[in-house]
Amino acid sequence: MGKVLISSAAVVFCGLVFAVGSSASADPTADTGRVVVFSTEEQALDQWEDPAGCQKLPVTAHVLINDTDAVVTTYADPLCLTPGLSVEPGYGAHVAPGTGSFSVGA
Repeated sequence: MGKVLISSAAVVFCGLVFAVGSSASADPTADTGRVVVFSTEEQALDQWEDPAGCQKLPVTAHVLINDTDAVVTTYADPLCLTPGLSVEPGYGAHVAPGTGSFSVGA
């Protein structure tokens, strides 16, 4: 009976060590999360999961929500050349409709 208990405890311990080791091996510098854009009441939300690089906003974009763990920079052009607002993680901002774009962590 004692050997079974010790074996069970060893299995649980190894499982916990593996789980902690697995999460610790993820890249801590990778930007994660999503950017959500509201355009109009008649349109579904636009969402980008873990966006990278320059992302063009919809022409009718109205509000951008930063649900990532990095700063999102908005731009007045579709090529991310003219920086505008910086949106901190957990915040949102109005964006001008037209040909804007955004990037994460740039």
